[in-house]
Amino acid sequence: MERFASNNDLHTFITGVNQEMATEYARIRRRALEDPGTAGDQGEENWATLLREWLPPYLQIVTKGRILNAQGEAGPQVDVLVLSPAYPKRLLDKKLYLAGGVEAAFECKITLQARHIEKAAENAAKIRRLLSKRRGTPYKELNSPLIYGLLAHSHSWKGAASTPIDNVTDKLWESDRNHAAHPREMLDLLCVADLAAWAVRKVTGEGFLPGQKPGYATTEEPYAETTLSWSAPQVDPPFSRTVLDFHRMEGQTPIGSMLTDLLARLAWRHPSIKDMATFFFSAQLRGQGGGYVRRWPYDEIYSAEVRERVERKQLNVTPWSEWGWKFPVPF
Repeated sequence: MERFASNNDLHTFITGVNQEMATEYARIRRRALEDPGTAGDQGEENWATLLREWLPPYLQIVTKGRILNAQGEAGPQVDVLVLSPAYPKRLLDKKLYLAGGVEAAFECKITLQARHIEKAAENAAKIRRLLSKRRGTPYKELNSPLIYGLLAHSHSWKGAASTPIDNVTDKLWESDRNHAAHPREMLDLLCVADLAAWAVRKVTGEGFLPGQKPGYATTEEPYAETTLSWSAPQVDPPFSRTVLDFHRMEGQTPIGSMLTDLLARLAWRHPSIKDMATFFFSAQLRGQGGGYVRRWPYDEIYSAEVRERVERKQLNVTPWSEWGWKFPVPF
């Protein structure tokens, strides 16, 4: 496997974060059988602290609550929420969080199991269905205003013959097909701190650039694509399933990959984050891996006005355009 060295101190800082998470995992597990509830609370606080330290300070991070839509309906409880700068301070401790002020929500687990992935995919779809559907651009129609993810310290697939990356990827793919009926309902992020990070990539349409050939077999109808892709920069030897070429830069970590992707998603709503998100990506914190592609016929996911323009390939390849070709990382 080819390796790349990096002189960027950001890699060192992120590696330290990953090591701290591993230390916390060992500490929490020692007492988990005595008091599973407290262990879970400690794990959630680890992730809340990480987000407070790495996201812009104007975003408010809280734990434990439900998301409330404008009709008064509340979704399942989530563990960590990222609130907008405009969120009313008077309501911060009410544990029912107004959907219009929630930027992201995460479920947190100490040791990830298959059932946790299934449940997170189910909750991601349930909560998105409580929100108003956005229209007008491919970005708005493919993506929910709420980022939804699953964060874990470690995982349960540690047997000698186990293939944990395949196990998580396969379960994530299965769960996505079971629960997401539209790209906006998909689980956006999954990070296992000592294994890998997964993220959804969305492509506006097949063959959108002049002369471009689709990377997969063509179908009779035009389609958009979503890819459940993973990056596992700490895995050595190479992966058992190879879809994309893989290179590792020393210092890449699952948490670094997750933060890079999260910043990119937040930057669509907060332009001041764009430069930092671009820097993280340029510093190669995200890593590379592989994944599964899911096709979505245009008439199932787009409004008539957006579908017509996408079919005519009237898109903008400028980064951060809502009429662009790829989300959330636009380059």
